[in-house]
Amino acid sequence: MRIRPHLLAVALAMVMAGGAYAAVSADMSVQIRNAQLRATPSYLGKVSGNVPYAQRVQIMQVQGDWFEVRSGTATGWLHKSALTTKKIAAKSGAADVGATASGEELALAGKGFNADVEADFKKKNAKIDFGPIDRMEKIKVSPGDARAFLEQGGVKAATGGAR
Repeated sequence: MRIRPHLLAVALAMVMAGGAYAAVSADMSVQIRNAQLRATPSYLGKVSGNVPYAQRVQIMQVQGDWFEVRSGTATGWLHKSALTTKKIAAKSGAADVGATASGEELALAGKGFNADVEADFKKKNAKIDFGPIDRMEKIKVSPGDARAFLEQGGVKAATGGAR
């Protein structure tokens, strides 16, 4: 199913106008490396699945900045920042995507960023210390650790929380 720009524009206008839910039926692409489907429309919602970069998803409904999506048989909520109306070509020619570009490179390219842009930025900003950023990028927090942290701090989402 092709995205109908006017349908998406109407749905987004309804959401911006204050509608709690807007029913839509359009397709969008995942524009981040590994989007986590949430059971509720909240970053605190339980992770119910993953959708890879460039995967097309069907929009079922919209609530604020969250889209309920279907990917194959899986359904869940994704934040609007993980989606784009553009169709992303993750494969070029007959070569396997893994042989042509890494998932990280594809995700960065989808956002207009690549190794050349990074090198140019570093060249123009030679005095910036990227060490702290490099260390932060290496930090990995498991969903269980994140959930325990939120529970310990008493943080709960209004729509279901981290449990």
